[in-house]
Amino acid sequence: MKISDENKKQILEGFIDIFTRISSKEYQKRIWIKGEGPEVDDFDDTACDFFVECDSILENYKDFGITDNQYQILKRFRDKFRTFSDENNWPQEFINTPEWEKITEMAKKILKAFNYQKTRK
Repeated sequence: MKISDENKKQILEGFIDIFTRISSKEYQKRIWIKGEGPEVDDFDDTACDFFVECDSILENYKDFGITDNQYQILKRFRDKFRTFSDENNWPQEFINTPEWEKITEMAKKILKAFNYQKTRK
């Protein structure tokens, strides 16, 4: 089944939006740790959302209009995040670690590389 350009745009936008969660410690403390709303999310959901989309987007990155540079940044992030998420699953324990700081900084670079600004509805 061929995916329309509009659907590809929506898929990519939803995927890049995941990085807004990964890059924001304020969000993580409010939602993942304290469970305050209005969002309902946790680290496992965010990791699953990321990995469900990531490989299929990377495998077909040119179809999604992703540049070679963006592809390399995403690939490096995926590899680091996979290693990190395999070893960590409690934000209370990892949120202030240097390893997590590197992940959040990489996520911010991805948002910048895609010139992504979240628009609130």
